This record gives sequence, structure tokens and C-alpha cells, in this order.
Amino acid sequence: VQLQASGGGLVQAGDSLRLSCAASVPSGRTFSSYRMTWFRQAPGKEREFVASMSRSANPVYADSVKGRFVMSRDNAKATISLLINTLKTEDTAVYYCAAGATVIVSAVRQETAYHYWGQGTQVTVSS
Repeated sequence: VQLQASGGGLVQAGDSLRLSCAASVPSGRTFSSYRMTWFRQAPGKEREFVASMSRSANPVYADSVKGRFVMSRDNAKATISLLINTLKTEDTAVYYCAAGATVIVSAVRQETAYHYWGQGTQVTVSS
């Protein structure tokens, strides 16, 4: 699986931004069979879980972003998106999309559960 994240940029606090991630899935597999997840890594910090969706279930979010971030997926287009509302300076980070074929529920928030990663897209929020 190849993942390409896009949509990052320099924005002002309070703005909204939509990130996207396009997946290229090997023949014989379907995009919908993968759990798709967003992580982010702020400067000087470890990478952290942001949001995740399985085939058709509702997204799960980190407590720190619940209510401001909206994750969606389009299985037909093999894409996911992350709408970030009311951006804060602490949202500044590189945002990564990740895919996992066999992610158990208890491991959804763990980086090690995902075998496929996009290159990341930088989001910088100025005050």
C-alpha cells in the first residue's frame, strides 16, 4: 500500500484546513479492508494518535482533538480526509496517514499496529 498525504500548509489560528491521503492498494486487496488512521508529530515530541476509521464504523478520536477534527473516508476513491477546525498553534505538526490490514481494537492508537505510512504533510499554525 502506498499512501500520499497532502493539504498541509501555513495557516492562522482559528482557520480550518482539510488534509487528504490517497491510497494505492495492491491488486487483490481492497481499500476498504484497511483501517486508516491519522497520526501527528509536533516539533520535539513523539508521534501521537489523532483519528482512525475502519471500513465503515464511526471515527475514533484522540481526546485532544475531539470536537474539532473530523475524519472521513471514501472507499470508492481510496481516500481519507481530516478536517481540522478552529486550528490552534498546538496543532502545528507533521500529519501522517497510516494503513493497517489487521489492527485489533486495542491497538488502534498504537503506531506499531500500522505497516503502511504516508510521507507526512506539514501543518504550521501561526498565532
